[in-house]
Amino acid sequence: MKKVLLVIIILMFIQPVSGQLFSKDRVLNNQNFDKPQLSYAYYLGFNVYDYDIDYAANVKDVQVLKSIGLNVGLVGNLRMGDYVDIRLEPGLVISKRELNYSYSYFNGLSFEDRDLSREVQSTFIHIPLLIKFSTKRINNIKPFILAGFSTALNLSSQQDNPEDNSNNNFRVTKNNLYYELGIGIDFYLYWFKFTPSLRGIFSIQDELVNDVDLNSPWTKNITQMQTRGLFLNFTFQ
Repeated sequence: MKKVLLVIIILMFIQPVSGQLFSKDRVLNNQNFDKPQLSYAYYLGFNVYDYDIDYAANVKDVQVLKSIGLNVGLVGNLRMGDYVDIRLEPGLVISKRELNYSYSYFNGLSFEDRDLSREVQSTFIHIPLLIKFSTKRINNIKPFILAGFSTALNLSSQQDNPEDNSNNNFRVTKNNLYYELGIGIDFYLYWFKFTPSLRGIFSIQDELVNDVDLNSPWTKNITQMQTRGLFLNFTFQ
């Protein structure tokens, strides 16, 4: 699935770009599209979330099984010049991760097979503030890079739930901070602008909420757990 998605992304970027660069037909669509100082759009997309985990002792890593999630949101764009924009992109992000533990985490403890797995379902209100650096427009395309910071409110965190992993509840922090880096291409079509973009997000804080029991097999050996993820968004403006 991941290989197929990667091939689709590469073809999506390469074919239109090569067509615009080498085609003799250079009719420009929406030549004044980027002139307004304020503009708005919406996006739909997919995400894959992972965890970067640091450990106290050298035992087998917790395996993170990843799933493809969904993104949907709005874009507010402030034009600062011909090649620089500031963007606010609030949205809803739905994701799921599964943590699989090895038997070594339960040495000397009684456990059942279901104790070796914990599911972390997340629904985020995700709010990135990004700076967009664009190249000069080439026919009907304009490549760009993105960089910035974001905050997210995890509506499914269970941070305040008094029941922890002893009751099958893996708890993570409710409020999170990230930095983000990405690339994309604006395609100026006849009626609108279409923008596929690929963006990585990286947490800058520990997101683990430790269990009440300091010797909990699920959290004792984890010193830090941070989100890292990949977004593939399609923006329509």
